[in-house]
Amino acid sequence: MSNSSQEKLPLFYKKPVVLSTKEHANWRIREGDYSFASDTVVAPVTATEFSMACHDYPILFAGETAAPIALLGLKGENLSVLDGQWDPLLYIPAYVRRYPFGSIQVQSENAPVLMIDSASERIINSNMNDNQEPEGIALFEDGKPSAPLENLVRFCERFHSDAIVTKKFGQALIEADILVDRRADVTLPVSGDKLGVAGFRIVDPQRFDALPEATILDWNKKGWLGLVYLHLSSIDRFQRLMGRQAGRS
Repeated sequence: MSNSSQEKLPLFYKKPVVLSTKEHANWRIREGDYSFASDTVVAPVTATEFSMACHDYPILFAGETAAPIALLGLKGENLSVLDGQWDPLLYIPAYVRRYPFGSIQVQSENAPVLMIDSASERIINSNMNDNQEPEGIALFEDGKPSAPLENLVRFCERFHSDAIVTKKFGQALIEADILVDRRADVTLPVSGDKLGVAGFRIVDPQRFDALPEATILDWNKKGWLGLVYLHLSSIDRFQRLMGRQAGRS
C-alpha cells in the first residue's frame, strides 16, 4: 500500500474491512493492551467526552473541520501509556477504546455499519478442531452477532452519533470565526528541554465574549456554550503534560 493511501486511513487502522457474518464467521478477538496507541500524541474526542477529557488533557481543534482532539503527549509519545497499559487515573478516549472496531457510513445502508481492522494483533481467524480450546471471544455464534459483538455495535453506533453532533459544533466554531491558530512552546522542569506543539487552534476568549446574544442563546440551548468553557479550562492541562513528560525524561 502506498504512503498516500495509508495517510487516508483513520488513526490506528491499517486494513479496515466491513465486518461480515459470512466472511468472518470464524473470527474471534483476544484481550489486548494499548500498545497500538503508544506513539500517538493526539486522539479524537466527541462533544460528550469534553467533561471527562478536559480534566486530563488539553482539548484542541485541528484540521479544516475543527475536529476536537485530546493532546496526549509532547514528544512523539503517548504519555498516558506505559508498557502497553493506559494510566488508570487518566481518561481513555472512546475512539481509543473502540479499536480495533469502528463504524463507517455505506451509501446503501441507512445506519452506519461495523468495521474492524483486520491487521490488528487481537484478531484470530479460528478454524480449530472441536477438541481444541478456542482462544478469545467469538464475534459470531450460529450465524448471528455474539452478545459481546452486539455491545460493541451499540458502542460504535453511539460514537458515530456523537461524532455527527461534534462535527456540527466544529462547523459552528468556524462559522462564528472565533478560532485562532496557536503554538505552545513549553520548557520542561528539571531538564530544561524546550518543546513546541503546533498545528492546532483554540477558541479566542475575546472573540468568544464578542459573540452576538442570539448566538449565545442558540449555543446555550444546544449545549455548545458549555463545551467552549470546558475547552478553555482544559488549556491548563498543558502543565500536567509537562509533568508527565518530565517524569518520562
